[in-house]
Amino acid sequence: MRRLGETFESLERVVAARKADPSARSYTSRLLAGGPPAIGGKVTEEAGELAAAADHETDDRVVAEAADLLYHMIVLLASRGVGLARVEDELARRFGISGLDEKASRSAGPGHQAPPRGPHSTDGATS
Repeated sequence: MRRLGETFESLERVVAARKADPSARSYTSRLLAGGPPAIGGKVTEEAGELAAAADHETDDRVVAEAADLLYHMIVLLASRGVGLARVEDELARRFGISGLDEKASRSAGPGHQAPPRGPHSTDGATS
């Protein structure tokens, strides 16, 4: 049985290899050659397809579209030199903070911290 995240780690390694040694026969290499603007367009497209699938398609379609979105997100991060571990660290930082408080802290500007969790806060998610 695979451990959670194992496939993401493998995919991240493959994307890094394509970035370091591009291949004309690799879709990933072609995406990386387009840079963040082109890859960002694919992320936007895939996010829309996931949202549409969630609204009116089967769970299998939702899973397939989610996989497409995650793949393109990993390629986009790699194009910027950002690893998944950094994203995981950010999610861990947000965990246990009310999603509303966390969002307010981002809109308040740099250096502003979310208020501490109160005794009635039970939201462990990030949104």
